[in-house]
Amino acid sequence: MDSINREQPEDNREDLRGKDAIERIRDMVDKAETCFFCTAVSRGSSGATRPMAVQKVDGAGTLWFLSASDSHKNRELEEDPAVRLFFQVSEHAGFMTLTGRARITRDRRKIRELWSPILKTWFTEGEDDPRITVIAVSPTGGYYWDNKHGKAIAGIKMLVGAAIGKTLDDSIEGTLGVRSRQAT
Repeated sequence: MDSINREQPEDNREDLRGKDAIERIRDMVDKAETCFFCTAVSRGSSGATRPMAVQKVDGAGTLWFLSASDSHKNRELEEDPAVRLFFQVSEHAGFMTLTGRARITRDRRKIRELWSPILKTWFTEGEDDPRITVIAVSPTGGYYWDNKHGKAIAGIKMLVGAAIGKTLDDSIEGTLGVRSRQAT
């Protein structure tokens, strides 16, 4: 344990597994809505990183995206399906990184399920645009850091801690253990 966490009067580490990890992922993704989607990570490079909107997180923890079939991202995923996703919920809290495996499909039913009118910005022919593909990312693990009790309590604890010279950090962090499951 590091020196800052050792000084904490309360536990601020919680590694999550299974359903608890999926609930944390869903909650943070719902709040963040977008992520930095990194490809080519298994080759040891940071690969390409671009912002992507998560369309859905299902009950198994699979994250669903829509992408153009002719995009650099799709080509990179065909060569190497390993991905890393970075989320930030707010300016000072709600950070998460996930590792996982991506799979590209052209499932028309899933496209209809994930479609929203704003996507016409990228898919100008609408929901039936032939370039639309679905990317399903099955997380294999991750890490999160957040506030336990929200921004206001975290701020109060920081101010009181600074005034009395004691570490009163309201953070919570830990690993996210998600079984690797193939998205359907």
